[in-house]
Amino acid sequence: MPDPSVLHPMPEQPRVVLLRPLVTSPLIEVGEFTYYDDPDDPTAFETRNVLYHYGPERLVIGRYCALGTGVRFIMNGANHRVDGPSTFPFPIMGGSWAAHFDLLTDLPNRGDTVVGSDVWFGNGVTVMPGVRIGHGAIVATGSVVTADVPDYAIVGGNPARVIRHRYEEADIARLLAVAWWDWPADHITAHVRTIMSGTVEELEAAAPE
Repeated sequence: MPDPSVLHPMPEQPRVVLLRPLVTSPLIEVGEFTYYDDPDDPTAFETRNVLYHYGPERLVIGRYCALGTGVRFIMNGANHRVDGPSTFPFPIMGGSWAAHFDLLTDLPNRGDTVVGSDVWFGNGVTVMPGVRIGHGAIVATGSVVTADVPDYAIVGGNPARVIRHRYEEADIARLLAVAWWDWPADHITAHVRTIMSGTVEELEAAAPE
């Protein structure tokens, strides 16, 4: 099976990187085989694609996710006050304005941004702070995700809305129970064809005992 610790899983395609061996921030957690594709500089993901990440909230991305070029996660540090006449963040400019830093530290915090496993992001998706995206979801190109995305939903637009679900509710529950992304790597290797193109019944039958 492929090595999940290799930065470029496709040596002939330097635009593709596995994120788990790339990220260094303790505030970012990425599962095995989740990849990002960018023709410019995919290795700059932490600085170009995770924005305003001053903590303490975390970005958590599951296993086997596919991130198209330009997927960006806006973190809570981007917040400005909107309850007064001005939205300008005066205290960050320093000097005597810094004495008013409490006006920024008490801003609402939506918490961690969490992405499940087996999620596919199209190009240019923007994910807003504190959003939770379920397992098996698909986020269409150019979408702005402002609210939680259900498991196995296809969403698109600005703001992103559910277009349809990939499976019926009962089958989604079965898929979540199987959770193939948590299978041992050698078992996944033995059942790649079923994972990619099988039925729910076939996937259940292939699950390790």
